[in-house]
Amino acid sequence: MPSIKFDVGVRRARLMDAERMAELSGQLGYPATAKQMKPRLSDVIKEKAAACFVAESRDGGVVGWIHVSTTSLLEVERRAEVNGLVVDETARSRGAGAVLLKAAEKWARGKRCKSMSVRSNVLRERAHGFYLRNGYEHYKTQKAFRKGL
Repeated sequence: MPSIKFDVGVRRARLMDAERMAELSGQLGYPATAKQMKPRLSDVIKEKAAACFVAESRDGGVVGWIHVSTTSLLEVERRAEVNGLVVDETARSRGAGAVLLKAAEKWARGKRCKSMSVRSNVLRERAHGFYLRNGYEHYKTQKAFRKGL
């Protein structure tokens, strides 16, 4: 039986959301405390080239968040990227992720972006299906490298 959709509103994230956003970050696989999340969220809120939105259920509880940013690039026209998107595991497949994605896309269009991209771990097959259902296409596979500074 399919999950029942539910109404969610979308709004810009606020510092008071930090604790709940930290909990959700853990569900995404990036554990964080409210104390760690608050300054990160503060930086994103202040950043003109980034935005963070939350999906809020009718009862006022935050059930998901999306972080999107844009960068001017030399190799392609200006584009936005989803840096993170998570919906509470108890609320998945009920529409909140799609609503968040639409809000981020609207924001990106307002920033003159011509496209939006997202990177998703090869293990996140359910997420891949979500992006495909929402009009994204798989165009490249690559390796990611990181170095601490």
